[in-house]
Amino acid sequence: MEKIRLDIVGMSYSQSQNGAYALILGEHDGNRRLPIIIGGFEAQSIAIELEKIKTPRPLTHDLFKSFAESFNIEVKEVVINKFLEGVFYAELICSDGNSEHEVDSRTSDAIALAIRFHCPIYTYETIMVAAGILMEDEQEGKKSEAIANLNTSIEPTEYNDYGISELKEMLQAAIENEEYEKASRIRDEINKRK
Repeated sequence: MEKIRLDIVGMSYSQSQNGAYALILGEHDGNRRLPIIIGGFEAQSIAIELEKIKTPRPLTHDLFKSFAESFNIEVKEVVINKFLEGVFYAELICSDGNSEHEVDSRTSDAIALAIRFHCPIYTYETIMVAAGILMEDEQEGKKSEAIANLNTSIEPTEYNDYGISELKEMLQAAIENEEYEKASRIRDEINKRK
């Protein structure tokens, strides 16, 4: 079965599922999207790596990467291989240099690791047909902008009264205190002002 390459298009807070986020994957050379509901901790881990935020202590996915690299194990690719009863399933294709192994994984964890290992994410046509959304070319720009702005429009910001330099100091303090959710809100406020 031929694999379809996916890219991370965006992530937004899911108002329909309390405390969850929608991770949007897009077909590499197409206009179909695959929305996947993930937990807050996994969303935070993905966002921190995408934004290249340095944490004072390694997160779980960073620890996994360090552990794998210590034993010369590389994640070669991630494959979202099943969609059953509304749940996505994934596997890590790992190599130790001599042989490849398939490791079952939650999709959110697999994607967090794919970002860290700089490896491709794939799925199959059957999954895109079952759970994908076709984006019209005209709507593409509007949808991407809506996804990017969704976090800032969900809840009023508590940082309106602070200047950029104060926000940058607050961001650094939040990261040092391992308050990553707060750090992401401050980062969003800084990005909104650029």
